[in-house]
Amino acid sequence: MAKAQTFGDKLKKKKEEIKPVVKVIKGFKGNDGSVKFVEQFMKLDDLNQVDKIDINR
Repeated sequence: MAKAQTFGDKLKKKKEEIKPVVKVIKGFKGNDGSVKFVEQFMKLDDLNQVDKIDINR
């Protein structure tokens, strides 16, 4: 019995566009004067969008 899928077929199927992942860290000043940091990993379509990222508390 022959294989239904070859190794070459598997490699062709897994081709997908790789989007860059960046870690965004933003500091917020608390009511008591301390600084709290929020961090998130985000996938971007283009690295030029880094300036447009907005993180809320």
